Amino acid sequence: MSVTAILVVLLSFYLTVGSVHSQGSPHDSFIIQYLERRLSQMEERMNQCEQKTVGVTQKTYDLSSEIRGYLSTLNIVRSEVQSEMDSVSARVDRVERELEYLENKIPTQTDIEMEEALLQQQIKAAELDLLKKKAKIRVEKDCSIGLSQIKSLKIVKKAGDTYGSWFKDPSQGSAKVYLLSGISNNTLLEYDSLHSFIESNTTTPVKVLQLPFHWIGTGQVVYNGFLYYHKADTPNQILKVDLLNGTMVDSTLVPGAGRLPVYSLNPNTYLDVAVDELGLWVIHADPEYGGNLVITKLDKGSLAVEYTWDTQCRSRDAEGAFLICGTLYVVYNTRYGGRSTIQCLYDIHDIIHSDESPVMFFPKRYTSHSSIHYHPGDKQLYAWDDGYQTIYKVETRRNDQVTEE
Repeated sequence: MSVTAILVVLLSFYLTVGSVHSQGSPHDSFIIQYLERRLSQMEERMNQCEQKTVGVTQKTYDLSSEIRGYLSTLNIVRSEVQSEMDSVSARVDRVERELEYLENKIPTQTDIEMEEALLQQQIKAAELDLLKKKAKIRVEKDCSIGLSQIKSLKIVKKAGDTYGSWFKDPSQGSAKVYLLSGISNNTLLEYDSLHSFIESNTTTPVKVLQLPFHWIGTGQVVYNGFLYYHKADTPNQILKVDLLNGTMVDSTLVPGAGRLPVYSLNPNTYLDVAVDELGLWVIHADPEYGGNLVITKLDKGSLAVEYTWDTQCRSRDAEGAFLICGTLYVVYNTRYGGRSTIQCLYDIHDIIHSDESPVMFFPKRYTSHSSIHYHPGDKQLYAWDDGYQTIYKVETRRNDQVTEE
């Protein structure tokens, strides 16, 4: 029943009650009161029902709005899922194509065996090439001598800074002396002979050469009229400079060098170039081998690396080193200066061994060398000792005689 119909019934009822009340009797009055109370209760319940109806209607509207929101979100999620599915499908297609490509590229067992055989041939060829290089170094010259003792000491002069290097060109027939003062500079002093170096003073050298680039450290040498030195501001670059015109003619990078000073007691020298009876060498320290020394044989013409040896000689407490006939001799000292000793050697021919060789002492004088260069012709060491240019006379013997002792 609608609200309007209920109101019509109530109105009719009131009119009827009013009519009965006007005719009046006590019993009728009681009935009328009872009916009025009932009508009042019905009216109150009708109001409550109407309020609940309004509430339910609002909740229904809110629920409908919420469902519409969920449907909208669901549509968005469905679109995203569809997009992801399309992307995954495209990736799967691509993977299938790549797998098909790889399957076509995977060699057969026969191809693998051929590749392995070729690799083995290349390895054997490389090993044979290395053996040929080592054999060539060994037989290039009759080099079977080793150091037996350091006989005498001669202080030639005091010139230049505390650190420096001096040496002669070991080329046959050359008597020129060269001096490089300091740990970084670009000036080379050239003297016609040892006598002219002794008689001259530092203000009037025979010849002053300005190098194209600064050097760093004290590991320079002159060989066949060319100066070889470590270029400043580079970790491992060796320059070759023609001393006739002062121009750079070649350079090379020494693999693995320049990360550690070659000698801990000379922290400014990272590459030490040396010359012996076999030719040109570079000595450096490698942190990957515990800081031990590494020697590299260079071609004097092209500066190409011929071979490299890792030695057991440590760089810690070392102040210098030199080579005689392919054997490295490492000189050790203390950081306060003391009597220099040779405590470690490495022979590339594997004839003499460090653990079988006695410690060799320099003459009784407290020294601190910043450079030591061996001259294979004179059989002398040219050393720089706190600004003093010093010569050590060395005595050599055949390696079979050295090992017998």
